Amino acid sequence: MSDRLDQPRAPRGFRLPRLDTEAFGSFAEKFARFMGTPNFLAWMTIFVTVWLILNLVGVFGLRWDPYPFILLNLFFSTQASYAAPLILLAQNRQADRERVSIDEDRRRATAQKADTEFLAREIAGLRMALGEVATREFVRSELAKIVEELDDAADRRQRISRASQGA
Repeated sequence: MSDRLDQPRAPRGFRLPRLDTEAFGSFAEKFARFMGTPNFLAWMTIFVTVWLILNLVGVFGLRWDPYPFILLNLFFSTQASYAAPLILLAQNRQADRERVSIDEDRRRATAQKADTEFLAREIAGLRMALGEVATREFVRSELAKIVEELDDAADRRQRISRASQGA
């Protein structure tokens, strides 16, 4: 044993073996899913029926659990004592998955809201900027005015040049 203070002590005493929680959780989910199926009910019904027939009728001289069926009750109690925690474990794992999914959905919704608000501000800015930009009709009307002014100026020059040539 080391007396070094920079290293942890070696564990002492009896330690339970570590289980792979992911594998055990996956087993619990499969077990819980199977217990909720018609197949499970059918197999359980067949098992109980065969158990009762063998122990009531005594076929082949087999009567290991007479009428009060204490062993069958013990079997059901044991099954229930294991099934309930496994089903709860499966439900907890499902709740954890849903919580992660809800958090991811919330994060996406927040990002989408921010993107939508940004785009709304950009569109508002573009609308404001377009209020100052000349439209096609405005440019056409301005060009038409310039053409008229140029025509008027050309007409005036022609009149002036005719008047100066005639004098």
